[in-house]
Amino acid sequence: MNGIYMKYILLIVLLFPVHLLSAKFVKGIVKDSETGEELIGATIIVKEEPTRGVVSGLDGSFSIKLTAKSSTLICSYTGYKTVEYPVPETDTELTVLLEPLSHEISEVTVFGYLVNNTETGARSIEKLSSNVMNVVSAKAIEISPDITVANVIQRVSGVSVERNSSGDGQYAILRGMDKRYNYTLVNGVKIPSPDNKNRFVPLDIFPSELLDRLEVNKTLTADMEGDAIGGTVNLVMKDAPQNRQITAYLSTGYNALFLERDFYSFDTKALAKESPYEIYGENYQAKPRDFSTKLVRLETGKAPANMLGGFSYGDRLLKNRLGIMLAGSYQNSYRGSNSLFYGSSNATSDASNLPVLTDRNDRTYSECQIRYGLHAKLDYRFSPLHKIQWYNAYMDFTNAQVRDNSKIDLNIGYNPEQGEYNVSYDTRFRLNHQQIANSTLKGTHSFFANALTIGWSAVYSGAFNETPDNASVHTVTTVRNGKPNPVSVVTLGGADRRWEHNADKDKAGHVDLIYTALAGKIKMDFSAGGLYRDKQRSNFFNQYDFRPYDETKPEGTRNNLIEGTDWNDYSEIKFMVFTPFGSVGNPLNYEASEKISAAYGQAGTTIDNLQFIVGLRVENTNQGYYLKHATEGVKNNGKQLYTDYLPDLHIKYSPWTNNNIRASYYKSVNRPGFFEIVPYRIINEDYTETGNPDLKHTVAHNLDMRYEYFPRPSEQFMLGLFYKKLKDPIEYGMISQGQGTFYMPVNFGNATNYGLEADITKYFRTFGIKGNYTFTQSEITTTKLFNYNNPDLSSSEKVLVGNVNQTRPLNGQARHVANLSLLYKNIQRGWDAQLACSYTGDRMYAVSRYLDNDIWQSGYFQLDVSAEKTFKSGFALFAKATNLLNTPMVHYLKKDNPSNNRIKDYENYKGGTLVRRDYYGQNLQIGLRYRL
Repeated sequence: MNGIYMKYILLIVLLFPVHLLSAKFVKGIVKDSETGEELIGATIIVKEEPTRGVVSGLDGSFSIKLTAKSSTLICSYTGYKTVEYPVPETDTELTVLLEPLSHEISEVTVFGYLVNNTETGARSIEKLSSNVMNVVSAKAIEISPDITVANVIQRVSGVSVERNSSGDGQYAILRGMDKRYNYTLVNGVKIPSPDNKNRFVPLDIFPSELLDRLEVNKTLTADMEGDAIGGTVNLVMKDAPQNRQITAYLSTGYNALFLERDFYSFDTKALAKESPYEIYGENYQAKPRDFSTKLVRLETGKAPANMLGGFSYGDRLLKNRLGIMLAGSYQNSYRGSNSLFYGSSNATSDASNLPVLTDRNDRTYSECQIRYGLHAKLDYRFSPLHKIQWYNAYMDFTNAQVRDNSKIDLNIGYNPEQGEYNVSYDTRFRLNHQQIANSTLKGTHSFFANALTIGWSAVYSGAFNETPDNASVHTVTTVRNGKPNPVSVVTLGGADRRWEHNADKDKAGHVDLIYTALAGKIKMDFSAGGLYRDKQRSNFFNQYDFRPYDETKPEGTRNNLIEGTDWNDYSEIKFMVFTPFGSVGNPLNYEASEKISAAYGQAGTTIDNLQFIVGLRVENTNQGYYLKHATEGVKNNGKQLYTDYLPDLHIKYSPWTNNNIRASYYKSVNRPGFFEIVPYRIINEDYTETGNPDLKHTVAHNLDMRYEYFPRPSEQFMLGLFYKKLKDPIEYGMISQGQGTFYMPVNFGNATNYGLEADITKYFRTFGIKGNYTFTQSEITTTKLFNYNNPDLSSSEKVLVGNVNQTRPLNGQARHVANLSLLYKNIQRGWDAQLACSYTGDRMYAVSRYLDNDIWQSGYFQLDVSAEKTFKSGFALFAKATNLLNTPMVHYLKKDNPSNNRIKDYENYKGGTLVRRDYYGQNLQIGLRYRL
């Protein structure tokens, strides 16, 4: 028996090399026969062996084993003609060319259709654009770990994000320029902001699932609005596909933060949408019964699971003339953070100017975030030369937050074991609701064989923000020799209830004319157009303050309400209304308007591989405010009128195929925020904050250079330089006026901002790499306060306060920003995976009014992962995980005071003072997607 086995083994061993010798591995690449672009996901099958086949990889290449002496490959790809390709016996490196199918309708009218939501489409837009830009495709967004636009944009070179209290990105910082220096568009139309003071738009309100692509413009042309120094963010929403397409997804997940602690919540139905002032009028004196006690009943428990879903339907009807796209997205997620926060003061008794920590705060945030968006777009093509579009969008974001804070008073005698110190507790119940709506009617008409094109649009946009019945309760206890006394309600200010809401309504009209002329190899483009926008903003603020008072208690003890004796839950505390009329005289009650009139002219020429574009834009600004309630000593209305002339020049040179060298110059502006020019005054403990009606707008001169190389349709290598010179940048500082010193927005001379950007995207069959790095350096000089020793030794004041100029980076600018993503894509097996990391270096977080007391945000590293498995049935199973390392967000001061070592568990951070540390927890998501 063993001999028989040995014969079989010997036969296999002898035949195995023969089999290897008879087989042949053929490598090749699949390309578009017209453009030469590599095709990703083409199917290659051996005709003689139909079960043997492969799919072209991310770089269009394939490798297949042939066992027959002569073989024929069948290559097919959606939208292309199937071809048969005989394999020569001597050739093992093949180039397979596929011819695109033509799309014709019965009336012999051909409508072009360009797919821009793929990586290939994104690279094509970047390559052909007349200005410097970066594009993130819908496909890249879909397989990324990100679920909001704010998190998606952090993957773009030169972009970092400012995060909210739950760790998600909220505002974009472009090339080190603070969020105030950028603006946001939807389908090329500027949208208003729901913020009650400023004009920048929170990007976390937009679900990423609604996007067709994300465009970041880093230079401006004359046909773009000129109030962007850092750049613009354009959200291009889903468009009608060439063929019917239905997609849907449903997913669930959890935040790991709540595996270790409870989730705090409250009854949002107990909120009063309007304050007593709004309901009963300005002469009404509010009473305790006007305020629901159910609102401040703290509820604890385990956080529910996150739920996310979305759908889209797109089609072309009436012989491809009518395009329809309907899409919706819903996200209900539970987020939060655990935070350690130190309050600090520079009010030292000597001239060291070293910060002293005054209190320690242990905070927990619990947030229920409900985000949904609706998107509808219709387009009708009367002919290849005339079409109209009607776009409508609605974005809604609700955040119900409970912030629970424990504050220890770190006075000079503080000793956790033997001394006496106060511990106060503050719980805030807040619901914030933001909405953005947009309706745009747009037309494009071509005449004289496409020589003249006229485009127009009519736009209505609205942004709304409300924070109704924002309630806070304040309690306190005293700790003696390590033992706490009973907790009682703060006597002077036990609670407050606040109502805030604002509306921003825009009406705008655009018109553009483009004339194209050809003279041999020279192409000339002339364009002109105009814009008019009328923006109206209304802002409301009212706050009621409460003090504890129980009339059933004996005289002298009615305001001393003890936990466990007089109450066990916040809803059981009895209060009196200390400010029965509220605070409607607050300067946050204002109306603002802004009317922009603009016109531009632009000329461009293309000679062989050289393109020039030169333009001039003129913008007239009429900005004003009106305080609803007259304030003594304050100018209750004001207006600013000015006109800017904004030239630009763009040069693009293509010395070789798929190579661009760009050079650009443009002039741009940044207008003051709505509230910054209102002459409000807010008196704080050690300084007074005020507005500045004389605040000027910022003007900037911008230079850019970039080299671009696109080795394959979905690959890129970019290296760029930028320089910005800002005149009258707007920063906050301490300014002396008359007999006082105020913290206010001011124009501080000039500032510079310059840097370098590098981008790379490269694919190797089933693997790919995306990376970018940005270096940024900026300088601005502002006025600060500092302590110094009184030279008059006989004076009772040993330390005086003076002003000094200090040079520092612009607020929000990080010197180093980097992203790296490792990609895996196996089309044949239906797998997509991505490991993504992002790093933002140290940057200034908050500008202090004192010398060397600015708060810095430490470098932040985030690691995320996502994976998706697609099945032939159209279903796909996906998973996303973010913040895998649970990296804390740390704020610190660069200097330390030795006296801070008295604090128990105090940490010295980077040789300075730890100010804040936030942990957000990991976020996990798993879901199912369907595409028809």
